[in-house]
Amino acid sequence: MKKILIVDDSALMRRVYYDIIESDKRFQVENFAKDGVEALEFLKKKKYDAVILDVNMPNMNGIQLLKEMKAEGIVAKVIMSSTDTTHGAKVTLDALELGAIDFMHKPERSYLCKKEEFHDEFLKKLQVVCDSKPVTAEAKVPVQEQKAEDKAIIEFAKKHKGTGKKIIAIASSTGGPKALQSVVPRIPQNINAPVLIVQHMPVGFTATLAERLNNMSEITVKEAAEGDEVLNGHAYLSTGGKHLHVVQKNGKHYIHYSDEPSREGVKPCANYMYESLIDCDYDEAVCVVMTGMGADGTEGIQNLKDKKKIHVITQEKDTCAVYGMPKSVDQAGLSNQQVVLDKIAQEVILAVGVR
Repeated sequence: MKKILIVDDSALMRRVYYDIIESDKRFQVENFAKDGVEALEFLKKKKYDAVILDVNMPNMNGIQLLKEMKAEGIVAKVIMSSTDTTHGAKVTLDALELGAIDFMHKPERSYLCKKEEFHDEFLKKLQVVCDSKPVTAEAKVPVQEQKAEDKAIIEFAKKHKGTGKKIIAIASSTGGPKALQSVVPRIPQNINAPVLIVQHMPVGFTATLAERLNNMSEITVKEAAEGDEVLNGHAYLSTGGKHLHVVQKNGKHYIHYSDEPSREGVKPCANYMYESLIDCDYDEAVCVVMTGMGADGTEGIQNLKDKKKIHVITQEKDTCAVYGMPKSVDQAGLSNQQVVLDKIAQEVILAVGVR
């Protein structure tokens, strides 16, 4: 039975989480904490299979607790929870950078947490986080060494230009926001392709992630809007709660959203993104599937492969927070390369070339 620590200043939310967790025999609530100070004392003494951590709390908030855990060398698998989709989105992304594995958007009204949809999603994420690898301090390649290696890859790509019109399509889920920061900022502005990104996130969080990636990157990164023209050197991150497609009109490509039901249990679903490329005149699609639970991307890539030339890169197992989506693609025999996270950007550059 998995032991869970709940950290939330709201007694009502602690009770809501308790009732959901205790309804499933796989889990047991081991302790409650009303703020980060209490939680830190528990974490110093015990190990938990997962920690449910509120963002906004008195005395010590969720971000401060993660920083204290890092300073104390405490490793735990954390799910952040927040009701705010503006300021809370920024703080949640900070939390993911500090080692949280996933996040839940709490409904503003507690009675909505008792609905079956929230109940099922919460338990699904809780199981995934319990089974995931804890995020520990990473062995970083020195910045100058990394820049020199990236520069050499770009120069090589310039001299060995491929032919044809290409597009890059990235899918990610649990662990994705942090993983994307290891890939997108290393794509050069003169990349010879546009970039599409489907990251499983709720409405309100994707704009913040796009802004953060844009501030870190040479290419222009934006939350894709209906009717945006798809251009080389630009990345288009799907908004939450809708399915991203690319449509072709008069020789140009544009973003289009659809409102079909969730597919593979998610919305946006990468399968729609990949399948929309079937009717576009790209000569090749470079499909990248990164960390995340479930199997989103596999069916779409298979359907795309039946109609168009593709090159598929999956994130290597040991560098995934959750080896679910890449595993599904790997097991389907669709992956051309299984690549460690820090090398994905380089392989993308080699696959599409630079201008």
